[in-house]
Amino acid sequence: MARVHAAAATYREVFAVREFRGLFAAHLLSLAGDQLSKIAASAVVFGATGSALLAAITFGVGYLPWVVVGPVLATLSDRFPRRTVMVACDLARMLLMLVLAVPGLPPGVLIGVLFGSALLAPPAQAARSAIMPQVLDGDRYVVAAGISSLTAQLAQVLGFAAGGLLVGALSPRAALVADAATFGLSALLLALCLARRPAPPRGPASSVLRDTLDGVRLVRSSRTLRACVLPAVAGAAFTSAPSGQMIAYAGELGGGEELAGLLLSAVSLGCVAGAVGHGRFTSPARRLRQVRAMAVTSCLALVPIAAGPPLPVLLALLALSGYGTAFQITLNARFVTEVPDTHRARAFGVAVAAMMAGNGLATAASGAVSDLLGSPSLAIGLCGVAGVVCLLPLTRNPLTPPDAGSQPSAGTPSAAGRTSP
Repeated sequence: MARVHAAAATYREVFAVREFRGLFAAHLLSLAGDQLSKIAASAVVFGATGSALLAAITFGVGYLPWVVVGPVLATLSDRFPRRTVMVACDLARMLLMLVLAVPGLPPGVLIGVLFGSALLAPPAQAARSAIMPQVLDGDRYVVAAGISSLTAQLAQVLGFAAGGLLVGALSPRAALVADAATFGLSALLLALCLARRPAPPRGPASSVLRDTLDGVRLVRSSRTLRACVLPAVAGAAFTSAPSGQMIAYAGELGGGEELAGLLLSAVSLGCVAGAVGHGRFTSPARRLRQVRAMAVTSCLALVPIAAGPPLPVLLALLALSGYGTAFQITLNARFVTEVPDTHRARAFGVAVAAMMAGNGLATAASGAVSDLLGSPSLAIGLCGVAGVVCLLPLTRNPLTPPDAGSQPSAGTPSAAGRTSP
């Protein structure tokens, strides 16, 4: 039975679990590998073709699998042992990065291999999401989710800069070899640190397609899951869309790429502060009560940008918007505790695919509005207005805490997250 925490769990309690330490280190290496592969492969393609379009396609191809086949691929993590899925995906990505490092490959082959590597992300991420509640119970899981969010934001702030320096110091192909090493080390850590757990049980008539549709039906039919997914999709869409306008907005302000980087860093730093403040120093009950206020704040902070505030105020508004997005941590944790272990990976795939699609559509719509109005700042402000209008009704009914014994599990995890082999 999961423990119920009246106060937030501590980082010490979370990192005391050996399996989580392995998951965390492997996740950090995978994030570094993802960032590095995007930069290095884009540099190889641009160097071979001189085409900015092909380089951009190379950089963005990793987002496509989640939207196209993400839910189907994520379902694999409900059909096979999740430890095995994660290790196999990392080993396969290691080999594909080594293929990318081979000199003389045509640009089309490079992009195809990178797309193949990206296809391995949905099952690996779904397996990680599904196994985390088995490793950490109660509020320790929520705090761990905050740590993961914080790590991802720091990776965005620092990862591209460090990756660019590494590619420049070595060469794009040498950086791809280093990238392969990060995936290999991640696979080793997962194999050594994670306990062996059997695959979740499934019915005799199950298939990948049937399991995928089961995930869609599960999310659609559950009021609690809809209350988690719909605000998460709307909030992510309307707060991420302005990021696509930052280059144009920086130009409107009379700056360039450096100013755009500063604006994006303000958002990311706000997300980091939210992950710490909301995820670690706020009690579980208060987190649930604050979902609506945090969600609305994340979009409301964008509205004054349409009026052209001075730079210090602008940076504060962007950071406040980033801070508000920490409500996603609470929704994620409540979503996971509501889904049976046998369906966690497929439900995760459905939710992430919806978020990716929402982000893409909102970003494209924001760009179209910006071109139509000739004002990126006004487009960003309108994103904020649209977000508030959507989130107010979607968060009208507050989420209730899970029952003390409602957290599903596979096997019988102890307080340290161990199961019998």
